[in-house]
Amino acid sequence: MEFGTAPVLFRLIIKMENIIRVKSLTKIYQVPTKQSFWKSVFFAKNMPLVAVDKINFSIKEGESVALLGPNGAGKTTTLKMLTGLLYPSAGEIKVLGFTPTDRKREYLKQIALVMGNKSGLSWDLSARQSFNLFKTIYQISDEDFERRLVELTELLDAEKQLDTPIRKLSLGQRLKMELIGAILHRPKLLFLDEPTIGLDVVSKRKIRNFLRYLHDKEKTTIILTSHEMADIEMVSDRVMVINQGKIVFDDSLEKLLHKYQDKKYLTVTFYKPVPVSKMKNLGEVISRKELSYTLEIPKENQGKVMAYLTDNFDVDDIDVKSIPLDEIIEDLFEKTK
Repeated sequence: MEFGTAPVLFRLIIKMENIIRVKSLTKIYQVPTKQSFWKSVFFAKNMPLVAVDKINFSIKEGESVALLGPNGAGKTTTLKMLTGLLYPSAGEIKVLGFTPTDRKREYLKQIALVMGNKSGLSWDLSARQSFNLFKTIYQISDEDFERRLVELTELLDAEKQLDTPIRKLSLGQRLKMELIGAILHRPKLLFLDEPTIGLDVVSKRKIRNFLRYLHDKEKTTIILTSHEMADIEMVSDRVMVINQGKIVFDDSLEKLLHKYQDKKYLTVTFYKPVPVSKMKNLGEVISRKELSYTLEIPKENQGKVMAYLTDNFDVDDIDVKSIPLDEIIEDLFEKTK
């Protein structure tokens, strides 16, 4: 290899490292203002609503990233701009070297989008019929298609539903088929918007395990939005918290949890009722029932509080946990209002 070619190869390596690059990304909607009927007909006025406000981030190949935020924070809008479904009002997006809104075939063949509340499969066809259509669209060989289909249906326990029309499947069964259809062509990027919404406990667990398999074994880059904290803990390693259109936290899930490790949730159950005033002296009362309280206490006070409770009350049980992820996220929202 000639020495003069090394810089070119070096640039290619750097270019492949971040497969998503976002700079000053902004999305502003024009929302009609409330007016009388005649004014709205002849003198309609709109007011700008900033959904995404000049955000910057990059995502490396093979990462699993969760976009978190309250309703209206800008999560789904950001996801739709990354996939090219929405045009940004300002800023720059590069995904796999492409501008998503160009919707180039080379780009679309490398991504997949699954939205838990919308169907991407034809309701009147069976899943197998839709998959055969995808096989043709993505030019998957017969051998690869059959091997891939067997592998994915076994992982999701979905073999028996392959020939059933989509409209006759339960929500959990349909979502499994949506996922299989989305990744038949082995996309580099998988975008997921509320993938477990409305599912039962068993289906949620299967979907989460399946997504983790895709990330760990196939190195698929995953960008996920969800209100289910279990989705985040099981599937994602990095968390981006968006509130009021801005990114308020962007780091590993481990670091997010570490920031709150100095606090504990202590749930104590008594044999008989205890006045709430006596619990408030020990820590912040998070919840209460007839015979139990959950207290938020500093980690360093844990031993003293537990000793005080057992010495002064008829205690049936004490359970100590770290602060749940959903409480941590809610606290972040409150701090950034």
